[in-house]
Amino acid sequence: MWYCHKLTGRACPRACLAIAGRTFAKRSARLMPFKKGSFPAAVKRQKSTKRKGISMTQQNILARLRRLPGGVFWLLGWLCACAGAVCFAYYWRVFYYLEGRIAALPLTAAMVGLASLATLAVFLLVRFVKQLDTKAAVCIFLCGALFCFANPPLQTPDETNHFLRSYSLSLGHLDFDASRTYPDDVAKLVESFPGAWVNSHTSQGMTTDEDGNPRVYTTEGYALKQQGEGGPVSGVADGFAAYFDGQPAENSVSEPYFFMTISMAPQALGILIARLLGFGALGCMYAARLANLAAYAVLCWLALRNCKRYKPVFLAFMLLPLSLYMAASVSYDATLLGFYYLVASFYCKDEITDRDIALFLFAFVMMNVAKPYINLLWLVLPIVLPKSAWKTRWKKWQLAVACLVGGFALGKFFDWYGTAFRYNYPYVGRQIAGAGEVEQLAFILSNPLRYIAVLLGTFYENKFYVGQMGLFGALDLEVPFISLISPMLLLFGAVLSVHEKSSLKPAPALGLGALSVLYITGAATAMYITSTPVGMIRIIGVQARYFLPAFLMLTVLLAAVLSHVLEPRLAAGQKKPQAVALWTFAAFGMLGAVLLFQHYFIGPVFVLPG
Repeated sequence: MWYCHKLTGRACPRACLAIAGRTFAKRSARLMPFKKGSFPAAVKRQKSTKRKGISMTQQNILARLRRLPGGVFWLLGWLCACAGAVCFAYYWRVFYYLEGRIAALPLTAAMVGLASLATLAVFLLVRFVKQLDTKAAVCIFLCGALFCFANPPLQTPDETNHFLRSYSLSLGHLDFDASRTYPDDVAKLVESFPGAWVNSHTSQGMTTDEDGNPRVYTTEGYALKQQGEGGPVSGVADGFAAYFDGQPAENSVSEPYFFMTISMAPQALGILIARLLGFGALGCMYAARLANLAAYAVLCWLALRNCKRYKPVFLAFMLLPLSLYMAASVSYDATLLGFYYLVASFYCKDEITDRDIALFLFAFVMMNVAKPYINLLWLVLPIVLPKSAWKTRWKKWQLAVACLVGGFALGKFFDWYGTAFRYNYPYVGRQIAGAGEVEQLAFILSNPLRYIAVLLGTFYENKFYVGQMGLFGALDLEVPFISLISPMLLLFGAVLSVHEKSSLKPAPALGLGALSVLYITGAATAMYITSTPVGMIRIIGVQARYFLPAFLMLTVLLAAVLSHVLEPRLAAGQKKPQAVALWTFAAFGMLGAVLLFQHYFIGPVFVLPG
């Protein structure tokens, strides 16, 4: 009874036998082989982890990392961001010979400060903002703000005319008078920063190569020029020096030959606020850019709220460097692009209600006020929507008629307004010799096959404009890395959307594809009719930004097709792909702004022959 007494504290043969039996069973289990199908859970888990390629050691390390406080990961992320900033600054100093131009410490400190602010912004968004749509809108504004200041003044296409017209509107001038001049600081800004800085400072000449043979050189595409080896470097920084030199402008500036009003409202409001706060012309220009950017971010927020599917695709386009570049400029293209994305988002809704119709009509009208006639094509979008999504009292044909009448009438009204309230403007002939709208249209109608060849040849020579998404400035400064990566990230956005439940049917799919192709063809044809000499075999003035809304719809169509071909593991409605899309595209947008700043202020530098 000793064994029983030691275990139970009392003499009990039954308890002794029970405990002894359990002990014997445990010892036997460690010695006896397992029968088939009787592996314990621990062995099964070990086998499954090996099957997945994860060892127990790695699994333990991951488990321990997950138990670390969240602040540790944020600290590591901040350190990595700062390390990347230091490496970027060092790369600039070494590769672009900055020792004689910019001191190492201020440059490195500025880059580390930018990385720290970016990390702080991500932390605050993750910690305090729960809705992805709101996070995206804030990211769009913050990344766009980098473009606002990385892009030198008045370098976006036609930004000088847009700024001058917006400045007049901020003064309350709703008419157009060529004899009306601007304050001296506005004239000084225009004088210090001529539009298309790179083109306006491009030179060609003859020099010799290493063997003494003559060769032609051109500084095209370089914002920075150096006068001989070791000479001074000239660039956009000289424009800032000229603006702040305290000397008056040599020539006055009068109102431009540009007659838009409603589409300029956000930037005019920004200029008005800046003037009331006492800022000069340069501060007013940046305020106008930020106001446009804020309007663009709000429109993107509305578009993302509309989307029930394919949000990664929309995020890819909204945070595309080219989109952010235009959004953070003094141009009506900022809000126009936002309205494009808002209208396109209606294709991704499950149900269209009366409230949606009102919002669609507003966006459609504003698009046609900014760019009349060509944007009438977007009335096709509600027509190609599936019938199952139509939950409104409006008939599709009624909405189409309302869009057609409203868009056309407003376009004609503002054309009349710009003519009726125009004073003291001299006759302006054709800007391009040999161009003529009527003659060019007659040429197209009489030679349709030749025009198709012209259209295809122009797109082929320009990489179908998909490879020109890194073209900035007034089409005079290209960042090749952005041109290379942008199409890849747009495809990545489509891949992140393949798990979405698609309601794609043949008729809506064909309608969406036809709308996109027709819009691309119409935009190019408009430039051929208005800005190209009659019969020319190439189209002049076409830009990749014109086709962003059509590229968006084609990418949505691609994602919809892929969702019927691939079998992703994720179920519809998963938030992880949207989060991956947001932070990936936001990081690329931020990198795009840094690279734009690099090309304007850091390098590469073209060394002019001495």
